[in-house]
Amino acid sequence: MTHISDITRPPKDLIDALREIGAATVAGTLGHMGFRNPHMVGPVAQNHGKSIVGPALTLQFMPQRPDLFTEGEYADPETQLHRHVLYHAQEGDVVVVDARGDMSSGVFGDMMSTYFKGRGGAGIVIDGCMRDRPNVEKLDLPLWLRGWTPNYHVQTSIYPNAVNVPIACGGVTVIPGDIIVADDDGVVVLPVAMAAKVIEESQKHHDWEEFSRVKLMEGAPLQRYYPLHDDARGEYEEWRKTNRVKNPS
Repeated sequence: MTHISDITRPPKDLIDALREIGAATVAGTLGHMGFRNPHMVGPVAQNHGKSIVGPALTLQFMPQRPDLFTEGEYADPETQLHRHVLYHAQEGDVVVVDARGDMSSGVFGDMMSTYFKGRGGAGIVIDGCMRDRPNVEKLDLPLWLRGWTPNYHVQTSIYPNAVNVPIACGGVTVIPGDIIVADDDGVVVLPVAMAAKVIEESQKHHDWEEFSRVKLMEGAPLQRYYPLHDDARGEYEEWRKTNRVKNPS
């Protein structure tokens, strides 16, 4: 019997507060905190207009080696570790896969994706590919991938090695339970310990940015209104008294 540890999921209020902030704002805020590049390079949105926020379940692939892996090991479906990451899926979870940027192995296909959506999964992020695109697209499941292939997951040069361990996906370290924020801009990894501060700082930025957007649309000077100059702070405070700013949380 394969034993795999479950993840520790962050409080729901953190997830809810991040839903309207957006990947770009989270990435920029983290950048000012010293996390220079929390953005995964490689996986891109496959169904535009989708956005997700949720904790990461992780799956690690490794290069195949004949003394460590043989196709025969997969005669028993329960030895297939890519199934086991899905067994842990709860509502709102995000599966994040280090498939080594491989463009020839489809990590999941139609049936696996259907099972994951049925479990309430929020979305899938893969530094690699999936298969069965026509049927998977019918699920309308949010996906961030490098691409698609007709091959199954161990058909070529990689195999699933571990579930719910630290991985590197798109050049970013992902710890199981990290918060994934993904939209059309890409996928950002947010450590749970930084989430509350990111929400606080993002709120401050969002408020004055709404004001600045109005002024810039009027043709006002960029130097004064983006970023908001100290000399314009009083003007912004007056604007706020009569204009309700939508709270991103």
